[in-house]
Amino acid sequence: MLKLSARNQIKGKIVKIAKGATTSHVTLDVNGTTLMAAITNEGVEDLKLTEGKSAIAVIKASDIMVGIDE
Repeated sequence: MLKLSARNQIKGKIVKIAKGATTSHVTLDVNGTTLMAAITNEGVEDLKLTEGKSAIAVIKASDIMVGIDE
């Protein structure tokens, strides 16, 4: 695993990269669960991200929101 102070690191596989004008949406498959990250197009290029490549999602959040279906 990547060594960072963030403890929430989840290994997955990139299943889709949707590039926009400045930002890409990178979708990871983590054991059947889908996670999406919005990162700069430059970040995608710098990390050489491609569909099918393994990657690590690093989750760092100070708040968690909860909702319900009514």
